[in-house]
Amino acid sequence: MRQIVLDTETTGFKPEDGHRVIEIGCVELQNLLPTGVTKQWYINPEREVPADAVRVHGLTYEFLSKYPVFRDITVEFLEFIKDSPLVAHNASFDINFLNAELKRLALPPLQPGREVIDTVQLARQKFPGAGASLDALCKRFSIDNSGRSLHGALLDSTLLAEVYLELRGGRQTGFTLTTANAPTALETKAARAARAPRPHAPLPEELAAHEDLLKKLKSPLWLA
Repeated sequence: MRQIVLDTETTGFKPEDGHRVIEIGCVELQNLLPTGVTKQWYINPEREVPADAVRVHGLTYEFLSKYPVFRDITVEFLEFIKDSPLVAHNASFDINFLNAELKRLALPPLQPGREVIDTVQLARQKFPGAGASLDALCKRFSIDNSGRSLHGALLDSTLLAEVYLELRGGRQTGFTLTTANAPTALETKAARAARAPRPHAPLPEELAAHEDLLKKLKSPLWLA
């Protein structure tokens, strides 16, 4: 099953206030494992980026002005996520912003009908009362996020792919623990130290004792 782990960076918190998407990062999963295929788009927001937002992700308008506007990356983006469930952290934030961008272009929204998995909800169900931020989950699962001094859509989606895998049960998803190099039953049996065959024939004195016992029995069942 193909899934896309997705994250966005924006100029602010609410698209209804005129804020825009400025970065999209995507990581492709196949059967819950990263395939190595990723996508990243920097986007010209066609507006200034507030200083508070720059402190979060480090993306200034001066930097972003060299990149395409959302209209110019839409076809490539939609083709990459086509027919695939999306995985996002606090998914409603990312989906609302992406749908606002699509609405500006008179295009249909990503929802309804598309499966969207929110890892914040998964984390709160699995660990009630515990921190559910991306940093908190990386710490819980011993995922190295030391390079995350600033938020970044591709970096965060890469970390989120690892977190999502852990939330779904980790790399060993079945009930039987297996490894690629685990020995087979025949190999394990062959590796055991050989034992000399045990003697099973009765000794002469044991046979004599058995005969004496039989003579003492009265009306044994096997003679009935």
